[in-house]
Amino acid sequence: MKNVINRHFSNGLSSIAAASGLALFSAAARAAEPQPWETYFQPPVTPIAEWVQGFNGGVLLIAVLISLFVLALLVIVIVRFNAKANPVPTKTSHNTLIEVLWTVVPVLILVGIAIPSFALLFAANDPARAIPGYDPAKDKPLFVKAIGHQWSWSYEYPDNPGVAIDSNIVRDPDHDYAPGGTPRLLQADNALVVPVGVVVRVHVTATDVIHSFTVPAFSMKVDAVPGRLNETWFRADKEGIYYGQCAQLCGQDHAFMPINVRVVSKDKFSQWVAAAKTNLEGAYKILGEVDAPAGGTKLASK
Repeated sequence: MKNVINRHFSNGLSSIAAASGLALFSAAARAAEPQPWETYFQPPVTPIAEWVQGFNGGVLLIAVLISLFVLALLVIVIVRFNAKANPVPTKTSHNTLIEVLWTVVPVLILVGIAIPSFALLFAANDPARAIPGYDPAKDKPLFVKAIGHQWSWSYEYPDNPGVAIDSNIVRDPDHDYAPGGTPRLLQADNALVVPVGVVVRVHVTATDVIHSFTVPAFSMKVDAVPGRLNETWFRADKEGIYYGQCAQLCGQDHAFMPINVRVVSKDKFSQWVAAAKTNLEGAYKILGEVDAPAGGTKLASK
């Protein structure tokens, strides 16, 4: 019940912020990849991403209201207490009520922000806190291992022995800059493939230096540390391809470590897994093409 209240608190404030015109900060074009002049989040496709954006909207609204309140106080002081309007200044140096209020009210505001903040933090590590009715014993998650290298990613599927993927950037000068082509510096030759609507637990590590496994549309970011196994989770609720990058400076080719997550139906995922054990290239052909954002062209199956 607390989780539901906290999520409604965040999402409710976000709705108020949008109704107040704060949504003007969002980009006109929204897709699962960065867009030109984009100033807002990518559209959320996981429960955590929706929660994060709702919480962000709520905190932004609180910050705007506080700023307007302080601005109003400044205007009042400038108008009422300048030398011309108030030639004889008051000698008041203390006001107990005001001093109590400016201490207690900020504390209450911070507590009000902290409660949903901690709830979100805990949910980011526990699917049961974010997905109503989720039971790991009944709803078996898919385990994936993401390994960072200088400068590429590799993926393993512990639940499906024999399925392992090396993922490298596709350096295509024609497409890197071509309108409607594959997104610049974000296209990988082999995508991480997962089924839609299934909780995926991701174990993240590295073989050399610290990397960071980051997918903005999932609101997912976890460091890949050599010798250490970090864990995160996501559940993608929409099919498609979602782009990310290494978000930790890791050397000269740090900018060339894209992450592609391909979300497909459960049936297609089963077919892909069966084929990937013997023919990885043929397995990707099973998935077919991916619909591109409006105005673009269809992307290759990888």
